[in-house]
Amino acid sequence: MKPSPETDTLLARRTFLSRGIAGLGLLGLNTLLNPRLFAADGAVKPLHHPAKAKRIIFLYQAGGPSHLETFDYKPKLAQMHGQPMPESLTKGQQIAQLQRQKLVCFGPQHGFRKFGKSGQEICELFPQMGSVADDVCIIRSLWTEQINHDPAHTIMNTGSIIPGRPSMGSWIFYGLGSESEDLPGFVVLLSSGLGGQMQPIAARQWSAGLLPSRFQGVKLNSIGDPAPYIRNPAGVNATLQRDSIRAINQLNRIQDATLHDSEIQTRIAQYEMAFRMQTSVPKLVDMSDEPRSVLESYGAKPGDGSFASNCLLARRLAERGVRFIQLYHRDWDHHGGLKRGMELKAREVDRPTAALISDLKQRGMLDDTLVIWGGEFGRTPMSQGGDGRDHHIKGFSYMLAGGGIKPGITFGSTDDLGYAAEDNPVSVHDFHATMLHLLGIDHTRLNVKFQGLDVRLTGISGEVVKDILT
Repeated sequence: MKPSPETDTLLARRTFLSRGIAGLGLLGLNTLLNPRLFAADGAVKPLHHPAKAKRIIFLYQAGGPSHLETFDYKPKLAQMHGQPMPESLTKGQQIAQLQRQKLVCFGPQHGFRKFGKSGQEICELFPQMGSVADDVCIIRSLWTEQINHDPAHTIMNTGSIIPGRPSMGSWIFYGLGSESEDLPGFVVLLSSGLGGQMQPIAARQWSAGLLPSRFQGVKLNSIGDPAPYIRNPAGVNATLQRDSIRAINQLNRIQDATLHDSEIQTRIAQYEMAFRMQTSVPKLVDMSDEPRSVLESYGAKPGDGSFASNCLLARRLAERGVRFIQLYHRDWDHHGGLKRGMELKAREVDRPTAALISDLKQRGMLDDTLVIWGGEFGRTPMSQGGDGRDHHIKGFSYMLAGGGIKPGITFGSTDDLGYAAEDNPVSVHDFHATMLHLLGIDHTRLNVKFQGLDVRLTGISGEVVKDILT
């Protein structure tokens, strides 16, 4: 008897459901036997050389912290306060809002002290960061190419000002994969300061760009639900949610078998990750298991959206295998009111930054976690409006700790007035090359083909800064 069209349809549905259930049952069994089945593998296999670091926590101070009130003391600039800036330094140089204005030296607005056995000079506003001076390396000779915020963020994050390039977190996630079974490999957190500057941070700063979109950063909210739709709607329980995702992804797999589209694979992975995050993320942000002494050391009040709470959350993300964790803390753009503004910023970041480094060290995690503190550029040694500093790209400072970084040293320097990197200048590409090197990646070999060219984080330049490595 020849089957009717209705019978064919029924058989097709039964075949789909039986095969789908069998396949998903096997997938579920494999997941139980091998929980890392869903963890993303990296493109760099094996590593190009032994790694010193497994993960990165980047404490990104958005707006441009003044190196002259953080890590780069200039007594000569203090002596010349109020005097004309030497034209030999500034003539023909790129200056932002001070262009065609009278350039006057603006001395350091706060004092500096020597900290630790290493005697590193750090602004007295940051005594807690000074307390870990023997664990950190201060680079005083960074320079960058872009003098306005958005393009400066873009080159610091992607190594290029061309839109659509992958962020450094995406490159690292792509290269190394993820160690986490139920959290994204690249997580972003945002916080704002007491000064009230709410400069936007564009989502493209953590974009995967031309890489598959599964490698983009996932922004978690610091206040309220950590992610949209993390809770099931009324009437939907975990079993129903799981069954729905299984059915959707079986359809996605059928489509992928035909089209072989990496974005379909991303869709499948993200559905599965989103389901697991519904369980893992609430546990991640539940700080009830943290001792009071730890909360106090960070100055954290969980759920308040502060930099301190995000630093503690960063440690918890690192413990759970997240590869790249980036904390954006805004409110550093001090065109005016610098002295008071720096006091507010120090109040927000000094204690939690030091607590994070100490906490990681106490847990045995600092050795393989690279902690980075810095922004998109520095500030001018010249006054703006009498009590502020303009954007500055010729020389600024970063602080690094752990993950193969030589502790208790200061590397590089700017000139006597803090205007330009003079000794051992470090470009953004040098910084990226060094960061990748610590993770076991040769920056010249981490690339993808795009429009006939090999695209990489460091472009066509970049040298590893070997003198700061253990």
